[in-house]
Amino acid sequence: MSDTTTSPLPREVADAYVDDLVALDPVTGTYLGVKESSSKLPDTSPAGQQALAELARETLARLDEAERRPGADSDIERRCARLLRERLTAELAVHEADEGLRAVSNLSSPVHSVRNVFTITPVATEEDWSAVAERLRAVPAALRGYRESLVLGLERKLHAGPRPTATFVEQLTDWSDTDGQGRGWFEGFASQGPDALRAELDEAARAATAAVTELRDWMRDVYAPTIEGAPDTVGRERYARFARYFNGTDLDLDEAYAYGWSEYHRILGEMKKEAEKVLPGAATPWVALAHLDEHGTHIEGVEEVRAWLQGLMDEAIDALDGTHFELAERVRKVESCIAPPGSAAAPYYTAPSADFSRPGRTWLPTMGQNRFPVYDLVSTWYHEGVPGHHLQLAQWAHVADDLSRYQATVGIVSANAEGWALYAERLMDELGFLTDPERRLGYLDAQMMRALRVIVDIGMHLGLQIPADSPFHPGERWTPELAHEFFGSHSSRPADFVESELIRYLSMPGQAIGYKLGERAWLLGREKARERHGDAFDAKAWHMAALSQGSLGLDDLVDELSRL
Repeated sequence: MSDTTTSPLPREVADAYVDDLVALDPVTGTYLGVKESSSKLPDTSPAGQQALAELARETLARLDEAERRPGADSDIERRCARLLRERLTAELAVHEADEGLRAVSNLSSPVHSVRNVFTITPVATEEDWSAVAERLRAVPAALRGYRESLVLGLERKLHAGPRPTATFVEQLTDWSDTDGQGRGWFEGFASQGPDALRAELDEAARAATAAVTELRDWMRDVYAPTIEGAPDTVGRERYARFARYFNGTDLDLDEAYAYGWSEYHRILGEMKKEAEKVLPGAATPWVALAHLDEHGTHIEGVEEVRAWLQGLMDEAIDALDGTHFELAERVRKVESCIAPPGSAAAPYYTAPSADFSRPGRTWLPTMGQNRFPVYDLVSTWYHEGVPGHHLQLAQWAHVADDLSRYQATVGIVSANAEGWALYAERLMDELGFLTDPERRLGYLDAQMMRALRVIVDIGMHLGLQIPADSPFHPGERWTPELAHEFFGSHSSRPADFVESELIRYLSMPGQAIGYKLGERAWLLGREKARERHGDAFDAKAWHMAALSQGSLGLDDLVDELSRL
């Protein structure tokens, strides 16, 4: 029998896992601010995937022993163990189903990780740029490893969807010739480096671009023809596995689908009332939103909108700190940035490094635009920045010593984080920040988009029937084509955004539903905590305690929030 008095506690097991993970995955290391990772890229081949799986299995075995140690039942150890076991189990289920052998996406794939990590790699010194050059030289091997995984997938009859594949080919084309004059994305990035390393950087960047082009040609000429006719949807069994991975719990998918429809009807009623204030007599809320596209408040210029978004977040921090949150000084810092060319259409956020030397950042894809309606931005930046992703993820980093590195960083459950961000939008509405009809209609439009995600993501992957009380094709079964039409007719977003969203749902099944389902979990946890405390309930104290407990799957989240 092992000696449980000397074995590590769950938090120690979790932190050892992070150290081992960084050694296998330098991309994760860079996001954590590990300097030694800056020159490396992960092994994306089947062997690299197997190494990650073995690490997960070994860690779960160590966790079994750690949970028997005296002290493992404290709140802080229990939450960490709960998260670590759930995450690694879910990740192994995805790996053992060989999903990594058909990971093609317009937003999340090993190739996207390889490119995106350069945007957060340190570049302040010549030494930093020397590490960048070495990392650039590692790009061809990383892309070959990814291709090796896809080849094995083809051999095992495991295919990605044709639509995500076609979109991915388009992205690779853009990355291989970003400026339209033969210079790829990596070459553009390397051009910012110092003159002393110019030849080295240019040579490494050209090799990286050549690897992108080679992968593009293979995807277009070999992979795409091979999978022609394969389904874009994944079916109930695969969907349930992915839904568990992204939401941290085994969902009742039919109940979630019904919830999506109930939210659709509720939000539509609110949108109609707000649309009447914006454009009296508008046939639909989206007619009113189209009116705002032309005649509403807007920002002209890319740099101007970046600065305006920065001001929006700064204002939110000043208004919320001390009243609804208690923020450390380093958590108060967040930067607004413009997303690099070739990004997906949706805005996104990157968390600060563990030591805050790199701050949290929001990213706006401009999609070639130079004019930006305000209604479409305000609640989105409450979601991506403050009080959304930034306050949660930066607070996790701030209290990492009280949690574990794992809880504060790599152990993120997507639905927990996205649910908090959507809860943050609703909180700003509750607090009176969205009384202007333009901004509130934009907020409701964003809420509607999250309800639509639940409906179409579950509906099309499971081939469910559209309810009889639906205004759209009642009684028919969902297909990607119907999902595209339904989403487009209920969204203010442009056609390229709608298309990008559909491809996202097809290639990341179960992820997009986490926004609304996660928001529901946060609201339920708050309601139960309020019932428990009665008149003594302190929303500010609850928010800070909730933001300081690290990530959890949705069922575990409701349970833990109720205890605060």
